[in-house]
Amino acid sequence: MIDFSLLGAVIAGVVLLLVLILRFKIQAFIALLLASITVGILSGMPPLSIIKTIQEGMGNTLGFVAVVVGLGAIFGAILENSGGAEALATYLLNKFGKKYSSWALMLTGFIVAIPVFFDVAFIILVPMIYALQRKTGKSLLLYGIPLLAGLAITHSFIPPTPGPIAVADIINADLGWVILFGIIVGFPTAIFCGPLFANYISKKINVVAPELIENNTSNKQLPPVISIMIIIAIPIVLIVLNTILNSPMIEQGSISQTILDWIGMIGHPFSALIIANLIAWYLLGVKKGFTKSQLLDISTKSLGPAGIIILITGAGGVFKQVLVNTGTGTMLANYFADMGISIILFGFLSAAIVRILQGSATVAMITAAGLTAPLLINDISEPQKALLVISIAAGASIMSHVNDSGFWLVGKYLGLNEKQTFQSWSMMTTILAITGFSCALILSWFV
Repeated sequence: MIDFSLLGAVIAGVVLLLVLILRFKIQAFIALLLASITVGILSGMPPLSIIKTIQEGMGNTLGFVAVVVGLGAIFGAILENSGGAEALATYLLNKFGKKYSSWALMLTGFIVAIPVFFDVAFIILVPMIYALQRKTGKSLLLYGIPLLAGLAITHSFIPPTPGPIAVADIINADLGWVILFGIIVGFPTAIFCGPLFANYISKKINVVAPELIENNTSNKQLPPVISIMIIIAIPIVLIVLNTILNSPMIEQGSISQTILDWIGMIGHPFSALIIANLIAWYLLGVKKGFTKSQLLDISTKSLGPAGIIILITGAGGVFKQVLVNTGTGTMLANYFADMGISIILFGFLSAAIVRILQGSATVAMITAAGLTAPLLINDISEPQKALLVISIAAGASIMSHVNDSGFWLVGKYLGLNEKQTFQSWSMMTTILAITGFSCALILSWFV
């Protein structure tokens, strides 16, 4: 049965969150804290309990997220500054050839965005799609959309990028399963909203490459592509291996507990990313001629944007904890169960609504995760939790438009006007969201 006073408190908190961000342009970190306090007050929590809940939610969330996001940011920065992203893109384009270059660009985006932030990776690689357009004379969208699709999907679906890490931590999902299902869902999604959609939209909108806005290429020697692939694969393989060996798929007692314990340590996201960072530091830094001061400067600068994401994620954990401690989560879970509404659908829709209203995919993911996590009152399997993460990430990717910085970034670098950006980029993100959610929903019927 619905307690309308609790429901009203949650609705008031969400409305306040959106008003603070949209109308008053208050930073999402502060807005989430104020919304959490509002829900606590309106639901009748004692004042000191609200303060303790803030501390509890922030502490529980940041204990994991701060370490993983920080290590991931340093890892990506070293890869970026060493020229590793450029080396990988050049290799794949040479292997696929001009005829299948849109598929090569999709795959490039898919791999590069695992360690490198979306906007940074796009700016690094955009000169390559300019060069391809000038050589072939075809619309720039034939090459730009597949690259953007690969970047956007990995950035949203596959850890160690911050969004899925934050959502996985808030709903307590295993990162290994999130990676596995992120890849399984990501590939068909990338094909639909990447090369296939690009082939269609490039015939409708003919765009030529603008003059180079920023040229990130240089005459420096790029690192061997095989080393780039191995370095990127190391943390993913270690995390997934740990998940598989500790899953019900492996018969208990077939592997000694000592071995499992060591694999559990090495395959933990903390250890896996530390190992990857050390290898990248040496192979892409020291051996490439970077000084200790340069490497320190690269890693220090990378923590700036990571810090913002960490704090917003922590505030999302506070919002979740308020819903848990007030009993709102249990009430809503029972209500939706009685109504027959799937939690995966609820996660997708809540993320999509917040995304469309306020623009930020990260805020949409964290808000939706905070709303959804308290609904998990019944034990669900780790694969189901991972698919819930993917569904929330898909919803948070939908319909990028004028309130999203990515909308203007893409329009600027591809030389599109607002109408063309809506027809290409906004439509691509919508196809991405619907396809990703559909794949996750179908998989949830079988796991």
